[in-house]
Amino acid sequence: MLGMKWKMVVDSLRGRRRRLPCFLWLLLLAAAGSLVLFIHLQDLSEMVLQQGPGVRLRSAPRQSRETLSTQDRERGKSDNYQDQTEGILSSPIPPMQFPHFEESKQTVTPGSREQSRQASSPGSREQDITLVRVSKRQRKLLKTSPPIHHSTNSDSSSSSTSSSSSSVVSPSASGSFIPDSWKKLGDIQIARRQLMKEMCAKYKSSISKTITAHHVRNLFVEDKYKLLYCQVPKAGCSNWKRTLIVLAGLAPNAQSIQHDTVHEGHYLRELNTFDRKGIMHRLETYTKVMFVREPLERMVSAYRDKFENPNNYYHNLFGKPIISKYRANPSPEALKTGNGVTFKEFVQYLLDVHRPVGMDIHWDQANQLCNPCLIDYSFIGKFENMEEESNFLLRLTGAPPNVKLPSFKDRNPADKRTSVNITQKYFSQVSTLERQRIYDFYYTDYLMFNYTKPFKDLY
Repeated sequence: MLGMKWKMVVDSLRGRRRRLPCFLWLLLLAAAGSLVLFIHLQDLSEMVLQQGPGVRLRSAPRQSRETLSTQDRERGKSDNYQDQTEGILSSPIPPMQFPHFEESKQTVTPGSREQSRQASSPGSREQDITLVRVSKRQRKLLKTSPPIHHSTNSDSSSSSTSSSSSSVVSPSASGSFIPDSWKKLGDIQIARRQLMKEMCAKYKSSISKTITAHHVRNLFVEDKYKLLYCQVPKAGCSNWKRTLIVLAGLAPNAQSIQHDTVHEGHYLRELNTFDRKGIMHRLETYTKVMFVREPLERMVSAYRDKFENPNNYYHNLFGKPIISKYRANPSPEALKTGNGVTFKEFVQYLLDVHRPVGMDIHWDQANQLCNPCLIDYSFIGKFENMEEESNFLLRLTGAPPNVKLPSFKDRNPADKRTSVNITQKYFSQVSTLERQRIYDFYYTDYLMFNYTKPFKDLY
């Protein structure tokens, strides 16, 4: 009986459910949906309160790579990123400890310079210096000689900052007949100076632009023909000083000036001996000249000159501490005289951050001696084409036709001039790693002065 009654109650309820109107079901569904929405909004309000005021509930737009990289740079600046970069660029031993630094943007070459100027407005480009490994293609682009092209007036004005500079590198301005070789040399100078500016913008953009007496300590003054010459030893330095002495009227010819007289006779005045006004006046109005040489070849030349030949000064000052630190079992005689420093010992000294004795002008980097990122040189010559380029410069500065750069070698004349083959012979005495580190030490010079990588196994 009880089962029968329960069945009747269930059937009665089923019938009533069928008879419920549809709008009641809709009403129930709407109520349930309202309850769910209320609970969700309550959770969102709690999240907003936790995040703080001003937070929008809509999602932020997707950021591009450029936006993210810009934010990363700004965040890096607040975390001493800029201080780290400046430390790399101004380190006293920049390339050796930081050999692989290259801008992440595409390398700008003289041929593409005008296109990049048109594509971006002035002041819109930002120097983005990062520490990334240089690819083989990037190094190849940097090593390739800039294309020789005849510049327009706008190119000449943009590539020089003073009238004296532009007059030296633009021989066609004289209006007289100009040999084709001179035009070519003038175009090469424009390309070299432009490359120098690009390298300085990449690697030295953060250095102070204030020129001090220390920066011009290696510049010699010739007032009559308004020349400033930066000495780079082992790159024709002695013969150029002889020429300046002749131009000043202090000697009849270069051949009559002895080597010791050139460097110790005090015939030439250094620029840093002038007051601030005199220094800046000459930098702004004189023709500023520097000559460079293939860095490793110049280094080998310095070693041969100072350590393989009698030289009490260098043997005492450098030879003794080098032998003492880097030779396993030095003899008492070697420690006493400093004679017989080997090339491998010299390389070890040069690569040592804690050197027993400091650097010397004969093997210091050319960019450290002449500071081309601070001083806008009118003429950047190369030792490998010394005679032609020097006489071209002398004619442009108005020097008498009989004044030419001498080519004789008066110091250790019996020794052969250091060449590519001799350089390779010396570097065969050191390990592959040491050879790579020496290249890294002079890496900035290789970039700024556009010299080719000297060994195939270098990266």
